[in-house]
Amino acid sequence: MNTTAHGFKERSVKALQNTTLQEALARAYGGFVHKRQAAIDALPEFDALCEQARRIKDHALDHLDHYLEGFEAALTAEGGKVHWARTPEEACQQVVAICRAHQARRITKGKSMVGEEIALNEALEANGFEVVETDLGEYIIQLAKEPPSHIIAPAVHKTRGEIAQLFHTFHQRIERSQPLAEVPDIVEESRQVLRSVFLSADVGITGANFLVAETGSVVLVTNEGNGDLVSTLPPVHIVVSSIEKVVPTLEDVTTLLRVLGRSATGQAMTAYTSLLTGPRRADDRDGPSAMHVVLVDNGRSAMLGTAFRDMLRCIRCGACLNHCPVYGAIGGHAYGWVYPGPMGAILTPRILGLRAAPDLPQACTLNGRCQDVCPVHIPLPALLRKLRMEAFTQRITPPRARFPLALWALLAKHPRLYHGVMTLAAGLLGRLGQRRGRFRTLPFARGWTEGRALPTPAVQTFQSCWKHRRRSDPS
Repeated sequence: MNTTAHGFKERSVKALQNTTLQEALARAYGGFVHKRQAAIDALPEFDALCEQARRIKDHALDHLDHYLEGFEAALTAEGGKVHWARTPEEACQQVVAICRAHQARRITKGKSMVGEEIALNEALEANGFEVVETDLGEYIIQLAKEPPSHIIAPAVHKTRGEIAQLFHTFHQRIERSQPLAEVPDIVEESRQVLRSVFLSADVGITGANFLVAETGSVVLVTNEGNGDLVSTLPPVHIVVSSIEKVVPTLEDVTTLLRVLGRSATGQAMTAYTSLLTGPRRADDRDGPSAMHVVLVDNGRSAMLGTAFRDMLRCIRCGACLNHCPVYGAIGGHAYGWVYPGPMGAILTPRILGLRAAPDLPQACTLNGRCQDVCPVHIPLPALLRKLRMEAFTQRITPPRARFPLALWALLAKHPRLYHGVMTLAAGLLGRLGQRRGRFRTLPFARGWTEGRALPTPAVQTFQSCWKHRRRSDPS
């Protein structure tokens, strides 16, 4: 996994020119939005639940050390084991050590964004383990050797034809004369291929949607059931989770689940919601004989005492991505790392450093839609503006952008000068573009006019018109 998000502009241009990607994004974009709205309209108390969810997450973050220690104590009492990792390297070393201790060879995985964040697959494969993703979207992109482009729909950038061709190429043991054409057939073939993998796995690795301090439970939410198979069939289950996933009680989880499903996929509840509390007991019919939870920090503790603490409330529903016009135009790969969209434009600079992702805070129109749909009320536009300010003060913003901003700031501090310059500029542009009513090309604004026309400004500014009206009508 790359640890830099440089090259955002170049990847964005390629994404906009990729007609297949544009087709896939257009198909998925409206579905997420409309389904979410329908689910919310059917639940009058949704806004109240969101406010309650925000309070739950804030309380957990205020007492994060207490609840993490409570989770460890409760899970240990149930026979599980908790491991602590400050960095991605520590987390991967611990997972590798667990797999070696249990003499594992084949590892099945459920979808885990934290696993992507710490580059877990790469670490396991480098140590000789066979790793198979079992979430259908993750399985598809594993075959394609690509990272996920969405946090809940990893293969949303793929068309049906591309997926069918991948299966035709990699599923050689299934005799077919041509690629599959229908979605049910594609899904059924993935089941056939993965069934033997589930049954022969030595270790199963999943993420966690929530960790419950009260009971030591891991809450796992999926729509395919692969999470249950990964966590119960192999003799060893490893959970990799970031530290902010902990919440106080099971009652808190019920509130969070009610807003998660509706915000993510427009469902009242996802198809499978599992609570996993320790390894198999003597009277259990199935389940792993060992359960390990690896808790990953990776910069999150450092965020607690800052304005970016609010970002730790995120429950990974993906609503901000689904409603973001920038993400909807370029997809997730353009962001260059694990987390795309508005959430990624904040998390990536916080985790990797602002110099590793200088363009991401700028990849936003600040329209505020992401904040409106966030179920835990994260002020995403405000955090993006703060990152822009940090980039400017740390001189990360390139000179070609710093100079116009500095010039504008100088003008803004002197109202008369600002008014005079704006009057002159508006009048000049208004007269030059009066005939066509728009500019197709404009010096110093080529980035705008290459993709759209710039409307011609009025010859007179608002202030000029207002002053003229006051003179002519003093009353």
